[in-house]
Amino acid sequence: MMAPAMIARVRQLSRERKAWAIVVALAASGALLGAVRYSSRSPAVPTLVVKPGDFIDSLQFRGDVKALKSVTMVVPAEAASFQILKIAADGTPVKKGDMVVEFDATKTEQDLAQFRSTMKSAQAEIDQARAQARLTEEDDLTAVMKARYDAVEPKLDASKQEVVAEIEGAEAQLKLADAQQTLKQLEQQLTSDRSSSRATILGKIQASQKTGYDVERTEQALAKMTLTAPLAGTISLVSTWHGLGQSPFKPGDAAWAGAPIAELPDTSTLRIAARVEETERGRLAPQQMVTAHLDAIADREFSGRIAQISTIATSDFSGGWPFSRDFDLSIALDQTDQRIRPGMTARVTVVVEKIPNVLTIPVQASFQKSGQTVVYVWAGSKFEERAIQIGRRSGDRILVVHGLRPEDRVALEDPTARE
Repeated sequence: MMAPAMIARVRQLSRERKAWAIVVALAASGALLGAVRYSSRSPAVPTLVVKPGDFIDSLQFRGDVKALKSVTMVVPAEAASFQILKIAADGTPVKKGDMVVEFDATKTEQDLAQFRSTMKSAQAEIDQARAQARLTEEDDLTAVMKARYDAVEPKLDASKQEVVAEIEGAEAQLKLADAQQTLKQLEQQLTSDRSSSRATILGKIQASQKTGYDVERTEQALAKMTLTAPLAGTISLVSTWHGLGQSPFKPGDAAWAGAPIAELPDTSTLRIAARVEETERGRLAPQQMVTAHLDAIADREFSGRIAQISTIATSDFSGGWPFSRDFDLSIALDQTDQRIRPGMTARVTVVVEKIPNVLTIPVQASFQKSGQTVVYVWAGSKFEERAIQIGRRSGDRILVVHGLRPEDRVALEDPTARE
C-alpha cells in the first residue's frame, strides 16, 4: 500500500494538470474567437452591394415655362391716369369675364360731367349764333329791299331827263347813282354777314364736335374702369418700373395709360423652353418622351415630349469664355395644372436608352488611381482595390462592363484616405 503522503502528492499533481488544461483550452478558444471576429468585422466606410439592374442613359437640363400665346392686359388709353382700387392676386385662376382690375372712376366721372356741360354750352352757343345770323340776314335783306325801292324813283326821274330841265336831270342822275351805290354796299354787307355767320357757326360746331369727342372718349374710359379677363386662365401680374423699383401694380397705385398690368397666358400653349449643348444635340429628336419636375410644384411629375428643336445653334454668352453653342428646345407637357405659370423653372430628363440586366454603381463609388478607374471591394476583413472598365456614364450612375461581379460590396468613400 502507498503511503498517505504519496497519495496526497498524486492528487495535487492531477489537479494542477487539469488547471493547466483548462487555461490552455480557454486561451485557444479566445484566439479562435478573436480570429473569427476579425474576419467578420464591419467596414469602416459606407458600402453598397452591386446588383444587376437597368442602366438608364439620360440627359438632364433646365428650362423655363413659357406661353406661346398670351393676352397682355394694359391700362386703357382713353384717360390720362388711373388709380387702382382692386387687382387680382398673382396666380389667381379666372374665367372669361371675371374682374381682373378695378380703377377709381371718380375723376373720370367728374371729367365726363364737365365735358357734357361744355357740350351743352357749345350747343347753346351754336343755336344762339344761328339765331343771330338769321336776325342779321333779315336786317340786311330788309335794308337791301329798301335800297332797291329807293333806287326806283331816282331811276324814273333820270329817265325824264330829256323832258325836264338840264339841272333837274343831273340831280336825278346823282340821286340814282347814290341809290345804286347804297344798294351795292348793302348787298355786299349781306354777303359779308352771311359768310361771317357761317364761319362763326362752323367754329362753334367744331368746338362742339371736339367736346363731343371728349365726351365719347371719357365714356369709353368710364366703361373700362373694370378690366375683365378675355379668356379663362391664370393671372400673371407684370412687373413694371414705377416708384422706386420694378414690381407689379397693387391696390392704391397710380397707373398710366398703356402701362401693362397683367398677362393671361393661353394654358393650352404652355411650353418648357430649354437649351441643350451642341455635343448632345445628336442624341435628341422631335417627339422624344421626357419627364419634367417643376421647382414650384414639387409634389407632381409631368410627362411630355420634345415638340421642336431649333435647326441652328446659337452662342450662349451666360456661361463665360469659351462661349458654348446650344440648340433651343420646346417641350410640350401631356398634363395641365392650374398652378403652372410662365416663368417657373423646370428640370427636364430625356431617357435616351435603357439597357437591362447590367451592373451599375454610383459615380461616388469610383476613384482615379494611377490613371485607372478603380473601386474598393470588401473582401471579408479588408478592402481590395480593383480596376474597372466603364461602359457609359449617365447622371450619377456608371455602367461597369468589367471588374465587378454581382453581390460585390464596394466602398462609397475612399477607404485609403482613412489609413
